[in-house]
Order: sequence, then C-alpha cells, then structure tokens
Amino acid sequence: MTGNKTKPTDANVSAFLDAIEDDRRREDCQALMTMMGRITGKPAVMWGGSIVGFDTYHYKYESGREGDWAVTGFSPRKGDISVYLTAASADQADLLARLGRHKMGKACLYIRRLSDIDPAVLEQLIAASVAEVKRRYG
Repeated sequence: MTGNKTKPTDANVSAFLDAIEDDRRREDCQALMTMMGRITGKPAVMWGGSIVGFDTYHYKYESGREGDWAVTGFSPRKGDISVYLTAASADQADLLARLGRHKMGKACLYIRRLSDIDPAVLEQLIAASVAEVKRRYG
C-alpha cells in the first residue's frame, strides 16, 4: 500500500510564513506556530508546500494503508487557516461551543483569524488532540 504524498520537507518554515502577504494572517500563523511548538515541544516542519506540522506519528489502518503524519499542524489556506486536529476528545463539543467563530470538519478546524476565537480554548483543543494522537499511536 502507498503512504501519504505529503511528506516532511527541508523547506524553511519561517520563510514560508514570512511570504504570507496579509500582515494579520502572517501574525496569526506565527502565533499558531508558537502555540503548537509549546504544546508539542517539537519544532515546526514543512509538510509538502503549504502545511506547517509538529511532531510525527505512524498510522496503520485495517485496510493496510499506512504512513506518517504530523501530530498537529496548520495551513494558511486562501479563505481560512486550517488547523489539523484529531476530533475525538470527550469535551471537544463543549470547547468548540466556547471557541468562537469557526467551522469544523472531520479532523480540520477552519478559522478566519485568531481574533474571531478564544485562543485559550484553541490551545485546549490542540492539547487534547495531541494527547489523543499520542494515546492512539504512541
């Protein structure tokens, strides 16, 4: 079975973030990088050309598909900033209700800007996600 096409690279994370034209978006992404680094205790690494990831884990599904992925991360997409989370925390629904303006996919939280949300709640969501990935995959 094949793994992910998106893999860690040697690209410079700071240069990637510095290239974000919108000042507010760039500052938000730098704040996310600091927050995720503090939570994981790991440095930021570029995954492919547009994802900033932290730490790694190896997964293997019953189908036989396996690969490596970032424990958490984010990507400054065109409309929103995508924050990659494992959506399994027991108190996640309560935290999301208190977060502020956002959209939630299966494993991706979409926020327009950090000023739209409560950063303390975001930090709790990310920390719970990191703990869940560690619990599941070691």
